[in-house]
Amino acid sequence: MNFDLQPTLEDNLIKVVPLKETDFENLYAVAADPLIWEQHPNKDRFKREVFEIFFKGAMDSKGAFIIYDQATGEVVGSSRYYELNEEEKSIAVGYTFIGRKFWAKGYNTALKKLMFDYAFQFADQIILHIGATNFRSQKATEKLGAIKTAEIEVAYYGEPVKWNFLYQINKITWNSR
Repeated sequence: MNFDLQPTLEDNLIKVVPLKETDFENLYAVAADPLIWEQHPNKDRFKREVFEIFFKGAMDSKGAFIIYDQATGEVVGSSRYYELNEEEKSIAVGYTFIGRKFWAKGYNTALKKLMFDYAFQFADQIILHIGATNFRSQKATEKLGAIKTAEIEVAYYGEPVKWNFLYQINKITWNSR
């Protein structure tokens, strides 16, 4: 599998580009909103010292992105590819957060469409880890056609283990939408 974990992806709404160290302040300005994290397993991620750990994990993953609004150039949020499994032809998509200004306006759907369409050129399955209390993300993931397949404990980078739901969507399901 010749999968580039950090391609540049874009449509008429957003541009998804590889995350760089110099993006920290602009991305933290979005992440500093406590309401973004209220349903997330790590509700303190809006705090700078906690977000610094998240950002380091994003950089170390070599699969993280910053998302921009095409019309305004504003930072929308972030996401990443991770856990590439060439043998099983699967990849995880996640660690996604979007500024509240962009909620319910098609940004998450556009992001997932770009990321899924790209990933399914190489993979047969996409995995998403969603916090057990993150009902917004669970609903959004189900709207994309992903199904909950397990309940597992996940240790996010530099954080304690948290209860998560494992969602999966395969290429056939995605392409038949």
